[in-house]
Amino acid sequence: MSFMEKIGAMMQRPGQDAVPKDDVPWWMKYAGRGLGTVGGLIAIGLGLWNCFGIVLANVWCLLGGIWQMVAGFLVVVVEAPCCCMFIDFVQNISEWVDRKPYFYRGAAYVGISLPAIFMCPGLGSIFGSGLIFGTGVIYGLMALGKKADVMEMRSNAAMQLGKDGSMPSTSQDTYDPSPSSQSGTKLTLVDHAQPVDVTPPPPQKFPFDSGV
Repeated sequence: MSFMEKIGAMMQRPGQDAVPKDDVPWWMKYAGRGLGTVGGLIAIGLGLWNCFGIVLANVWCLLGGIWQMVAGFLVVVVEAPCCCMFIDFVQNISEWVDRKPYFYRGAAYVGISLPAIFMCPGLGSIFGSGLIFGTGVIYGLMALGKKADVMEMRSNAAMQLGKDGSMPSTSQDTYDPSPSSQSGTKLTLVDHAQPVDVTPPPPQKFPFDSGV
């Protein structure tokens, strides 16, 4: 791969993932990548500022600053590998992370943003690590995916019921109380009716009384 092709691969749009994951809006992908890039750079600068706490013999602020600088560098490596194009393994790390679900990246960003705040709870740590935390929240929302509308949820539920075999039966045994069905039954009965033969009763014979 030439140098220009490497730069083009590093500068690819965030919507052009190597492995399509879902239908996350493009603006949310840009928001996560932009906040991660800017927030990582700010976290590195504020972490360096916290390292000067060693002047006041504050070891925890020194450790917190170093941690924040490392966390910010990792976020920049993943979100904007073009900022570290002279490091060979940066592109491989970014592509490996892009193949993972968004939930893993969000959980990792939230996890690496908290220790610096606990070690040195100052404005630099809260603001710098807070930007990394916000990036993790955005990726967590992206992992939830797009919510379907009411009609789509109804159609999915109907399809699921059809697959489970729990749809109402449409056999001929089902009673249909509609007037059309009842009239059809009556017409069928009338068509199959047999004529009735009416035979008059025999004449009655009265006994003859000859003695009158």
